[in-house]
This record gives sequence, structure tokens and C-alpha cells, in this order.
Amino acid sequence: MNKTLRRTTLVGASALLALSLTACGDDSDAGDKGDKGDTEKTTLTVFAAASLTKTFEQLETTFEDAHPDVDVKLSFGGSSDLVAQITEGARADVFASADTKNMDKLVAADLDDGDPAEFATNTLVIAVPPGNPAGVEGLADLGDKDLDVVVCAPEVPCGSASVEVAKAAGVTLAPDSEEQSVTDVLGKVESGEADAGLVYVTDVKGAGDAVEGIEFPESGEVVNHYPIVGVKDSAHADLARAWIELVLGEGQAVFTSAGFGPPAA
Repeated sequence: MNKTLRRTTLVGASALLALSLTACGDDSDAGDKGDKGDTEKTTLTVFAAASLTKTFEQLETTFEDAHPDVDVKLSFGGSSDLVAQITEGARADVFASADTKNMDKLVAADLDDGDPAEFATNTLVIAVPPGNPAGVEGLADLGDKDLDVVVCAPEVPCGSASVEVAKAAGVTLAPDSEEQSVTDVLGKVESGEADAGLVYVTDVKGAGDAVEGIEFPESGEVVNHYPIVGVKDSAHADLARAWIELVLGEGQAVFTSAGFGPPAA
């Protein structure tokens, strides 16, 4: 055999060996992917008020650890927006509202699966940037038109509570903007776009050093009650009930740690 032919034969054999090894590797990888792909998780969709973001994210981990075949999909927003989405046909298995008013809308539309259960309460506080550069001292200051003040829109639970608490204090608020969720209000204060904003006690606590909270005596006169319920015709009613049981049971410690008050007796 001449050298050229011998070299060609060796190269061809090496190539065949490489292809053989690669094929074996591909078969192994395909088997692993197939095993993972064969196990499809069930998605549990939970619509929840924006002020529940951090607590529900904690409970998501707890729930998925206990139900490894379930993927919890959390959708946060203003309670009024969420209930509107559900009544317009958006698919949800559970709805948790930051007030009873928006929960009543779901019940009135006959979209509740059982009786709503209250699981937490919350009150308002004034949020200001670190150091309180505008020198805000109390609720009366939020009526100062020279300050950049941000609140929730009236149709949102935190906005409705802001209107009520201002009325109780005899203060006329002068907001520069009205947001569709409490997290949007908090975001503007954190970024320095606003001198002050009305948010929940839990939002300030959850923000850490990003904002400071200023309490005011009238806050106790307006308490937000948080109810939760399964959504009618859910394809995963059993899982929805399991999530609600977590919220009403083990989850209570999470809410307390976040600064929520206990549900009303």
C-alpha cells in the first residue's frame, strides 16, 4: 500500500470512530432531555395584588417544593386591573385582592369558587427618599402643591385607602401623579422622582434602606382587608385550594414577618 493510500485510510477510520463516539454522546443526551421533557408540569396561575409580591414569591417556593410537578405562575398588579382581566376572560386559578371591594366584583360576576377568606390586613404609611430631603413630617404635608407627591389611583385599593385617610384627617391631597399599583408609587419614591408617596407599611418594610417611612395617626382609621378565593371553572381547583390553604396556614408567618396585620376576627 502506498503512503498516500495508507494515510487516507487512517484518516477515514479516525473520522468514522469520531462519528461513532459523537452518535453515542448524542443518544445519551437525547435520553436525558427526553426524560426531562416527558415530565410536564401543571401551571397554577395566581392573580394577586401588587403589595403581595414578595410574600407570594416566598410562598411560591414553598408550594413548588411541596408540589414538584407544579409550576406556580404569579401575576401581580392593581386589584382593580386584575379582577377586570378575570371578568374579561383571562385564565386564573386563584385571585387575592388588597381589598374587599374588588373581591366583591368577582363574586358579583359569579366567578368565585367558594367563599372568599380574609388572610391579612394592611395600613398606609408615607414613604420618602432616604434622608427625607423635602422634610415631610405628616399627612398634612402631602397637600403642599410645592411637593412632588404620588399616590395610587382611586380605583386601586391603596388609592381608595388614600382618599379615605385624607378625608379622615381633613387633608386635601395634591398628587402629581396617580399610579395603577402601589409598587409603582414606591418605585417613584425610590428613584427620587417623588418627594413622598402613600404606600402600605409592608412596602416600606420590604424596601429596606431604599426609602424611609413616616407614620401618621390617621392611618389606623383605614385598614385594608385582603381576601383570597379560587376562580370558578379552574382546571386545577384542587391545587387552587391547596394554595389557599398555604396562604391561610403556614403562610401566616410570612405575612407577619413582612409587616402585615392579622386577618380580622
